[in-house]
Amino acid sequence: MSGTGFEKLSVLVVDDNPHMRSLLRALLNCAGVTQVCEAADGTAAITALADPTIDLVLTDMAMNPMDGVEFTRRVRNERDSPNPFVPVIMITGHAERARVEEARDAGVTEFLAKPLTSQNLYARIAEVVERPRVFVRCDGYFGPDRRRRRADDYAGPWRRKDDFEKVEL
Repeated sequence: MSGTGFEKLSVLVVDDNPHMRSLLRALLNCAGVTQVCEAADGTAAITALADPTIDLVLTDMAMNPMDGVEFTRRVRNERDSPNPFVPVIMITGHAERARVEEARDAGVTEFLAKPLTSQNLYARIAEVVERPRVFVRCDGYFGPDRRRRRADDYAGPWRRKDDFEKVEL
């Protein structure tokens, strides 16, 4: 599966299960990623993220003492965050709507439900790499724009600063 364009990526894998970290490392290696760092929870991941070469984070949702949602909130919002713009792909076996919304609202870039497949993982990584989303800062949220596509037929109020650039006068 090499030749994916992922060869230059440096990925931080965050999961409290060493077997899952090993599996993710193997899948990443099969995709050509050779620079993989690991952390067993969100606290360790914050420290690991101080490495400026980290391009992408794959994190589990349910971990102790700091879970993936809290990790993402801190990465996005803490004043001393080493990289608030790093793409975060949340991986979880708990894909209920409320959990997905919680992760989205924390600022995750992509969401991947278990059981994962290599194809699904590669598709999420490709989405992050090939179509990065702009970041939005507003009251109560900082992270990638949650809008996946622009609705050309939208007739409501403009709410983003860059929306005015798209208006024809």
